[in-house]
Amino acid sequence: MSRILIINLIRFVVLVALQVFLLKNISLYNLSTPYLYILFILLLPFETPNVVLFALAFVLGLTIDSFYDTPGLHAASCTLLALVRIMFISITVQKDGFDNEPEPTLSIMGFRWFFTYALILTLFHHFFLFNLEVFRFDEIDYTLSRFIFSSIFTVFLMLVSGLLFFRKKERK
Repeated sequence: MSRILIINLIRFVVLVALQVFLLKNISLYNLSTPYLYILFILLLPFETPNVVLFALAFVLGLTIDSFYDTPGLHAASCTLLALVRIMFISITVQKDGFDNEPEPTLSIMGFRWFFTYALILTLFHHFFLFNLEVFRFDEIDYTLSRFIFSSIFTVFLMLVSGLLFFRKKERK
């Protein structure tokens, strides 16, 4: 097996286990719940084919749905996340000249790019997830506050995990 496949398989298992066994039980005042598992989709290599990316996102979402007892909410949100990832990378990577970089990690792409990338994709995922979960307008203020606080908490955890595994690499 290729090294990238093994790393991503381990990343999948670790992030799902971390989400299900630890982060599922963390909720700050019932307003902020971190969904760190989406980091798996964010860190997939640039050259991942779109069909494989959508399939992996859907499988990841179904795996989380099976533990959270949410019928398809995370699968739909992760599939949307894969679509937004494709659009974001096609817009930014070619403009900034990152074409020969293997994957969008904090150490390779830099703090500013990774923060923007993680923030935008997390906002899309969480907005869709929480609105799909509630699916009514009478609790819009509660839904928006959950969306904002959960997004902040999730991006914070992504940055912390990126800094924990930070390896300084030189760009070519």
